[in-house]
Amino acid sequence: MIQDKPLFGMLLMLGFCLLAPLGDAFAKLLGETIPLLQILIVRFAMQLILLIPVIWLANIKIQMSRQVIGWVVVRTFLHIISIGAMFISLRYLPLADAVAIAFVLPLLMLVLGKYFLNEEIGPRRIIACSIGFIGALLIIQPSFANVGAPALYPLIVAVGYALYLLVTRKIAKQADPVSLQALSGLVATIFLAVVYTLTRDSTLPDLHLIGPNTQELALLAAIGFIGTFAHLLMTLALRFAPSATLAPMQYLEIPVATLFGLIIFSDLPNGLATLGIVITISAGLYIVLRERQVIQSVAAGSETV
Repeated sequence: MIQDKPLFGMLLMLGFCLLAPLGDAFAKLLGETIPLLQILIVRFAMQLILLIPVIWLANIKIQMSRQVIGWVVVRTFLHIISIGAMFISLRYLPLADAVAIAFVLPLLMLVLGKYFLNEEIGPRRIIACSIGFIGALLIIQPSFANVGAPALYPLIVAVGYALYLLVTRKIAKQADPVSLQALSGLVATIFLAVVYTLTRDSTLPDLHLIGPNTQELALLAAIGFIGTFAHLLMTLALRFAPSATLAPMQYLEIPVATLFGLIIFSDLPNGLATLGIVITISAGLYIVLRERQVIQSVAAGSETV
C-alpha cells in the first residue's frame, strides 16, 4: 500500500494550481470561435496521444480491476461535465470570476472526504478553507443580480469537480497515474466522438467541428498539453495526500487566474479583490505550514489537524 506523503502531494498540487488557470485562459481565448465539442475532443484526444508513448517507453503495465475501471468511467464523465461547464462559463465571465465562483469546491471536498472516505479534516483545515472561501467572495464580489444565469455554470463545475476529485482519491492508490489518465483520455475521446456522430446534423453551433486557423490550432494543442500535464500532477497529488489536505491549496488557483486575467485580458482587480487574493494565498500557505508541523509532531503523539 502506498503511504501518504502530504508535503510531496501538496507540491504536486501546487503545480496543478499554476497550470490549470493557464489552460482556462487559453480556453477563454478560443470560446468565441471554436465549438465546445471540438475543444473537448482535442483536449481529451491529446491526453491519450501524449500518454501512450510514456506508457510504452516506461514499460508501464495497465493493470486495473473491473471496479477501478468502472470508477474511471464515472470519473471521466464527471471530468467532461466539469470542463465543459467551465469552458462555457468563460464565455460570459472574467477568468478570475469564473474560477472564484467555482471555489465552493474545497468546502465540498472536505465534506465529501469526511463522509465518503472517512478522512480526518479537523478544525484547522475547516477554518483554512472557510477563510479561503471568504477571500474568494471578496475577489468576485458575487451578486447573481449582476452576474446573471452564467454564474450557475461555475457552480456546476464545483459540484462535478468535487465528485471527480473524490473518485480520484478513492482509486489513486490502486492504479498507476499515467495509465489512469490515458484510460480516461480513451474513454472521453470515444464518448465525445459518439456524441459528434449522433449530433453532427444538429443546429447547435457547439456540436459542430470547424477548421481552425494557425493560432487557434496552437491554442487547442496548448489546452490539450497543459490539461494533460496538470491533471497528471493532480492525480499524483491525490495518490500521496488526502483531499482534505489538498483542498485549501486549490484556492491558490484564484490569484493565479487573476494574474493571467490581467496579463491576457487586462482584467485588473479592484482593491477589495486584491484583499481577497491576499487572504486566499494566506489560507493556502497556512495549510502547507500546518501540515509540516503535523508531520514533525507525529512521533510525539496525536495531533489535531
